[in-house]
Amino acid sequence: MQRIQPAELRHLYSRAGFGATPAQLEQASGHSVRATVRSLFTDSQSFTPLDLTGGELVDKGELKQMMRAGQIDRLELRAKIKEAALAQRGLNVEWIDQMVGQKGALREKMALFWHGHFACRLNQKPGFMLDYVNVIRQHALGNFGELLMAVSKTPAMLQFLNNQQNRKNAPNENFAREVMELFTLGKAVSGPPHYTERDVKEAARAFTGWGYTPEGQFVFREKVHDEGEKTIFGHTGPYHGDDVIAMLLKDQHTARHITTKLYRAFVNETAALDKTEQQRIDKLADRFYASNYDIGALMESIFTADWFYDDRNVGAHIKSPVELLVGIRHLVGMTFSEPQPQVFIQRTLGQMLLYPPNVAGWPGGRNWIDSSSLLFRMKLPDYVFKNANVTVRAKEDGDVNVQPFERKGGNKFTTQVDWAGFEQAFAKTPPAQLPDAIAACLLPWPLTPDQRKLLTQPPGATNSVRQMATTMMSFPEFQLC
Repeated sequence: MQRIQPAELRHLYSRAGFGATPAQLEQASGHSVRATVRSLFTDSQSFTPLDLTGGELVDKGELKQMMRAGQIDRLELRAKIKEAALAQRGLNVEWIDQMVGQKGALREKMALFWHGHFACRLNQKPGFMLDYVNVIRQHALGNFGELLMAVSKTPAMLQFLNNQQNRKNAPNENFAREVMELFTLGKAVSGPPHYTERDVKEAARAFTGWGYTPEGQFVFREKVHDEGEKTIFGHTGPYHGDDVIAMLLKDQHTARHITTKLYRAFVNETAALDKTEQQRIDKLADRFYASNYDIGALMESIFTADWFYDDRNVGAHIKSPVELLVGIRHLVGMTFSEPQPQVFIQRTLGQMLLYPPNVAGWPGGRNWIDSSSLLFRMKLPDYVFKNANVTVRAKEDGDVNVQPFERKGGNKFTTQVDWAGFEQAFAKTPPAQLPDAIAACLLPWPLTPDQRKLLTQPPGATNSVRQMATTMMSFPEFQLC
């Protein structure tokens, strides 16, 4: 079987994870494509739930009720609200740390994708969001039907999409609409629509009764469920929410919609414009449907296909802010002394975990880049490696829940970097070959003459591995994978 080439290996690790250290690239070299892909799946087999520490899992509404009832005073209220805010931040950073780790990169990369697909914004109960994050991480490479059912029943999603207020005689259509439009069928690009307004209204009736307890457990509330007959997708019966989920999975438009989103995220975001790729997506979607929505099998088909490594797909993906942050940390073994700067980086670049902008998630692609964010992106390696104090203001998102994450007077980056570990892989590389060897790890394409000049200034100078790596990470090409 054909061995994977170094450039292909780097491409695979950057798409199926968050990049690879020089040591990882060296260890995986010489293996076949299929064996390398299988090793990524093996590393992501085990699932370890995230946990929350240092914050009480209560919401502000409950705390205020406790104060009005005389159970706590105003000072205790403020202290507990601060604890909840710290718990929210803790979950964000704990997930970042999990992504940075040596094991499970594929699982975390897939979970990050599902976070954008099943977009859910952090509510007042950090415990609800913890449950949601663990659900998408647990099922990230499993069965899409099980993932869909599980995430749809999380209190965080039910609250975010208002299904707690969905009752007989007063149905709320928000949850039913997003389950169809965003989570499964998608909008029809051409031809008849995949669902009608009546389907949404009738499905909303089926989802009445889906709710959660104050402790965060899914519950079916029979007294508020509409037991009447509903007509959904041309079929009539006394349907419940589970029946609607089953109907959506039976519709092949769901397989096509999910496959298209995965293809655009992991192969090439311009897929919708190419007829050849449309045919390729059709074949993948048919296999995905026939496999009963096996996510892992679909991703393995993508990562082992010859076309995945085509030149047109290399460097075609703009790293999201989270991918950029995690990738830098992973490449050089970097840790932050405090959690706050990592939250600041996410907010400044426009992608804060647990806070997608709306129900459709982050738009991605070229939307990640504007004049202010590009400059910050390119300076970020220098900031974090030199422990700079950055006074750039984070982007406003209008959410009062992230105000406790703000810090007056700038954000001080205090980091520890394992440069010795990074440099060790190049210990036997001749000085003249160092620029190309480092670039093969950090950049999607070989160095250009202009880039090479930037690495050897003043003329004839021999830069260290650390200096060259830092300079390369400031190149625009480092923003691509």
